Amino acid sequence: MGFAQAAKGCGGQRVAVLALLLGTGGCAALPVSGPTGHEVLREAGGGPGQGAAAGLPFQVVELANFASLPPAPPAPPVEQPAGAPLPTDLIGPGDVLDIAIYEAGVTLFAGARGGDAQGAGLTGGAQAERLGGIRVDDAGLVRLPYAGPIRAAGRTPGELALQIRAGLKGLSQNPQVVVAISQTIANSVIVGGEVGRPGRLVLATNRETLSDAVALAGGYRGEAKDLAVRVVRAGRALEYRLADVLSAPARDMRVAPGDRIEVLRQPFSFAVMGAAGKVEQMAFSGPGVSLAEAVAMAGGAHPALGDAKAVFVFRFVADGAGGEKPVVYHLDMMRGGAYFLSQRFAMRDKDLLFIGNAAANQPTKLIQLVSQLFTPIVAVESGLVTTGALR
Repeated sequence: MGFAQAAKGCGGQRVAVLALLLGTGGCAALPVSGPTGHEVLREAGGGPGQGAAAGLPFQVVELANFASLPPAPPAPPVEQPAGAPLPTDLIGPGDVLDIAIYEAGVTLFAGARGGDAQGAGLTGGAQAERLGGIRVDDAGLVRLPYAGPIRAAGRTPGELALQIRAGLKGLSQNPQVVVAISQTIANSVIVGGEVGRPGRLVLATNRETLSDAVALAGGYRGEAKDLAVRVVRAGRALEYRLADVLSAPARDMRVAPGDRIEVLRQPFSFAVMGAAGKVEQMAFSGPGVSLAEAVAMAGGAHPALGDAKAVFVFRFVADGAGGEKPVVYHLDMMRGGAYFLSQRFAMRDKDLLFIGNAAANQPTKLIQLVSQLFTPIVAVESGLVTTGALR
């Protein structure tokens, strides 16, 4: 068969292919980016072969008025330390102390300063014996020569000095004792994660808050909206968004000695699927994002494929029994009032924004597909006519 004859036969082939597409339900067989809005709502109804029958039922909430908007999630509790702030000079296990013992007349510690061989001596002026690097053990005790073990934990340096002096009574002539904390362990917190200077932070006033602790640790790294602050206290973990802590004084809890504070990078995001202008995972642009902002970030409904009546938010919500249930929120953005509702609907972390396909675009897709199939053949025929090969 010659080339011209093959070209002449293309007209019959086009008719045959078109008949085949139409006869096999071509529109239904075309690739799509997701279901239409009608199909989503029908599946929630649990018809034959739909969500309920497949063991995947979900609830649809129609966003028709402000009363239908979901409530804001409960804020995590702010656990303030009980009672008044502790004294900043309270001694605890792990602290390192410097102790100075002053003696006059007959001295107990003269041997350490070159006195007589008996370990006691007579001096003309007050002498000081300095005991540095004394660490408070895990039991809260310090052990000193002659005075024996003395409880230090829970006492201030002045109170401990009186206890040491009482322990030396009868062994030294009117000793005077001075105690200072050289390294504070008990009255401190650990700050780590996305801060400028992670490490141990001594609480100077015991009135420092979370934002104070982060600032004293060199400030946070990154954007506050992408960070969370986790506080571990007495075996319990509490977590807050750093942006909430900085913007709401009521959320800025007071830290307590022994707290472990971690600044974590946990950006909030939502996914966009279906017939939207862009299909991707998107980070929150601020501490909070409304549905209106989310749709705008996604480019809205695709002008050739999307259905503005079929805007859905897929979300797992607490069921009141310690579990979760799937819920789909539906908004018809062909209604003017829907745009006010979308500004009050707050997106949550890991939400899925879905814009349904418009059912009316399926015939258009079929025509485009047929056009793509036959455009090369039409071009060949046009070329042959131009060259005179096809008569």
